[in-house]
Amino acid sequence: MSKYDLIVDEPIARWDEALPLGNGLTGCLIWGNGEPLRFSLDRGDIWDLRLAPEALDKGFTYAEMIDCVRRGDQEALLNRFDSFYETYPYPTKLPAGSLELRFSKQADKMKNHLALQEACAHVQLTFGDQSIAVSSFLHAVNGLGYIRMTGAAESIGRLEAVPPDYTGALQEERNNPVFATSLTRLEYPAATRHSEGSLKWFYQRTCHELEYAIVVAERKSDDGTREWVYTIAANHDGENWLEHAKRKVTAAIADGFDHAFREHGAWWERYWGKSSIALPDAEAEKQWYLNNYLFASCSRKGASPMPLQGVWTADEGLLPPWKGDYHHDLNTELCYWHYLKANHLEEGESFIDFLWDLRPQGHQFAQSFFDAPGLNLPSVMTLTGGAMGGWAMYSMSITNIIWVCQAFDHYWRYTGDRDFLRDKAYVYFKETAACVQRWLIPGEDGKLRLPVSSSPEVHDNSLEAWFDPMSNYDLALLIYLFRRLKDMAEWLDYAADADQWADVLAKLPELAVNERHVLMVNPKESLQESHRHHSHMMAIYPLQLLDHRGSERDRQITNATIANLEKLGKGQWVGYSFAWAAAFYAQQGNGEAAIYHLRQMWQHACSPNGFHLNGDYKRAGVCMFHYRPFTLEGNFAAVNALQEMLLHTDGETIRPFPAIPRDWAKRSVEFRGFRGEMGVLVSAKLHADKLEYVELRAEREGIFRVQNSFAGERLMLRIGSSIQEVHCSRNEILTIALEAGEMCRITSQES
Repeated sequence: MSKYDLIVDEPIARWDEALPLGNGLTGCLIWGNGEPLRFSLDRGDIWDLRLAPEALDKGFTYAEMIDCVRRGDQEALLNRFDSFYETYPYPTKLPAGSLELRFSKQADKMKNHLALQEACAHVQLTFGDQSIAVSSFLHAVNGLGYIRMTGAAESIGRLEAVPPDYTGALQEERNNPVFATSLTRLEYPAATRHSEGSLKWFYQRTCHELEYAIVVAERKSDDGTREWVYTIAANHDGENWLEHAKRKVTAAIADGFDHAFREHGAWWERYWGKSSIALPDAEAEKQWYLNNYLFASCSRKGASPMPLQGVWTADEGLLPPWKGDYHHDLNTELCYWHYLKANHLEEGESFIDFLWDLRPQGHQFAQSFFDAPGLNLPSVMTLTGGAMGGWAMYSMSITNIIWVCQAFDHYWRYTGDRDFLRDKAYVYFKETAACVQRWLIPGEDGKLRLPVSSSPEVHDNSLEAWFDPMSNYDLALLIYLFRRLKDMAEWLDYAADADQWADVLAKLPELAVNERHVLMVNPKESLQESHRHHSHMMAIYPLQLLDHRGSERDRQITNATIANLEKLGKGQWVGYSFAWAAAFYAQQGNGEAAIYHLRQMWQHACSPNGFHLNGDYKRAGVCMFHYRPFTLEGNFAAVNALQEMLLHTDGETIRPFPAIPRDWAKRSVEFRGFRGEMGVLVSAKLHADKLEYVELRAEREGIFRVQNSFAGERLMLRIGSSIQEVHCSRNEILTIALEAGEMCRITSQES
């Protein structure tokens, strides 16, 4: 994996091109030219949680929103549900501050190196004939940050803790408050700086309950080596939080860098041992490893799940883009698409735990905003589930919560954990259905519909964005919700519930398809131009309501809709649009198109450090957006699409290599430790167009189906000491029964 380390042989000039470190709660970006070398710090739960008065108003309800839409009152919609998102700088994710390693001048030469295997950054700075080495990591277990500097003379290199500039000159472009709102608008008092022996820290008070500090301990060795241990502490850590932080870094600096690194390195070794790939495409292989590194760095069980920027809030004197919030009309969902197949359960459980813990807030929001029982959450929300406002049709959508629900469905299906199904997945789906059903009403045709509908983010924030009849986006989510509830109830032997959900499902209309067999936006409108959000195609992916490998009609609609996407072009796409499109092509079995679209995103919409920057910031001509706001969903959507090319599962059938490019198949492709559905781990290798092996390892008892997608028809099955030869034609399904802990290895013989 070392061949895919990040190496930059010059100073890094921007925070969004920095060397990223993270341990799920804390993040660090290392960049600069030595004047200074900057460690931009973040902590996932550092938020200004003040809600705008409008969001607390008694008239802030779904019923009022519906009334405004029906009256065509755009001004009221903006005033009551949207404009306060930009009017107030809060609520918002906050940058924590930074550490600056300051030298007397900028380095003459620099080499920046991020070692992915060990999650450690190394920076070599040259000043004339003197070479200085700086190494740093964020401990994977104890949460502390470590820095070591060697080769520096006593007079060179001092570390300072620097608070965010909450009181400086106003830095704001008034014409774009979403991307350029100055931190000074939060009106926080200036931080205070303190020192005590080998400790130094700054203390930041805010205009609400939050208080936090960055605390640093230092140790100097006789050979000139200097080490620092730091932490970001906050008053929600508990009583005497600041004193506890000081004691913690003091104890850690006494143990030293090397002692801490052993435990840190062991954690990452276990992480990388969960799964692996080997591809003939160096860029695709690199991106898989790099983005799995990013995932573990910004999502960890016991910490908050990643918002838009994970644990790497922007460091440029401004609020993060879109306030670093939790967006549920695409962003959070795409961030947590890939982790299950990559077999990184614990890291991804951060999102599941977060959603489950927010159930009380979800119940309250369903009651206060939707006047409904059950559960719902704002689609643009804070760390604690507060409504932040924004474009009303998306920020207050009643159906986006269904897409959020899919995280529970995926977890149950990939693990096969029936207790989780019964106690969490089914409960979350059922409570979501209770809220949605409050507003489902029969139309003139007797079919159920919502009183207002939309399709993110078609027609942006205009009155034209409100649809009647219902959009395919909303309808696909409703079909998915009640279809999965029916399936879950059958799994749990809840016969009466299954009948109830089947009855609702039968009353929903069919997806709108035009005369060219293309999925429409809604029954009155087909997509007429390129658009960044493929919301009308939800039924193809991620919901997979249409099975390209199944009925002829599903295949016809899928192919026609993807062809129409090509016809409309990519002018108004952003980075994640390419990643999502790659998933469509993977469903179609088109590996050539899938990898083409992934390369477009990686090459033109990603920073050198891998961060997804949304736009074609290099102006290569792949789309019309040339900005660079960093968000993470494109990163993990792309890795997910790559994994879908290598392994497809649909709850019943395992399909190795369903959508790989032809030149990959002619060479050698392998994955190990991927998670299939219902608790099975899958490994497979294809070499020179021939299957070398497929290996199943069952975590729980089950019957597993493997499709033979290869030329050889004679297969050898080894289960324990038992070896069996079977004849299996191409595309035929092989059924294998395994006990928990058993492994089956399938190899092909020349026919």
